[in-house]
Amino acid sequence: MRLSRIFARRALFLSVIGAAAVGMSPVSAAPASIEGRWKVDDGTSIVTFYKCGAAICGRIEEFLVAEPKGGARDRKNPDEAKRDRKLKGLRIFWNLTADGDSWEGEGYTPKDGRYFNADLKRAGNKLEVKGCVAIFCRTLTWTRA
Repeated sequence: MRLSRIFARRALFLSVIGAAAVGMSPVSAAPASIEGRWKVDDGTSIVTFYKCGAAICGRIEEFLVAEPKGGARDRKNPDEAKRDRKLKGLRIFWNLTADGDSWEGEGYTPKDGRYFNADLKRAGNKLEVKGCVAIFCRTLTWTRA
C-alpha cells in the first residue's frame, strides 16, 4: 500500500512538473503578414507578395515611372540568357518563410543583378526589407501601396 502511494505521488509530481514545463515553453507567434502590394523605397514600382506553396513570393507588379519602349528588361542579370526578360511580373522574392518575427528567404534585385538572403519584417504600413550578400547588408523601408 505504501509503495503505491509513493508511485502515485511521483506520478503526480512528474505530471505537475511536465505541465509547468509546457506552460513555460516559449510560444512563437507568426510574424505579421506581408501579403499584398508594397511601394518600394524609391517610389519607382509596386511589389506584390503572395502565397506560393507553403511559402511567400514577391513579384514586380507595376512600374510607377515610364518604362522604356518595349518594357524594362533584366539587363544586369549575371546570367546572360536572362538579360532580355521583362521586369514587369518578374518574381524577385521566393521561399519566404516565417522565422520569429520576420520572413526569411531569397531575393533578387534587377537594379544591380544581385541575388541575396532576404529578411522582411512588417510594422503596420511599413515593410523593412533587409538584403544580405555575404556579410554586407542593406535595409530599405517600403510602404503599403
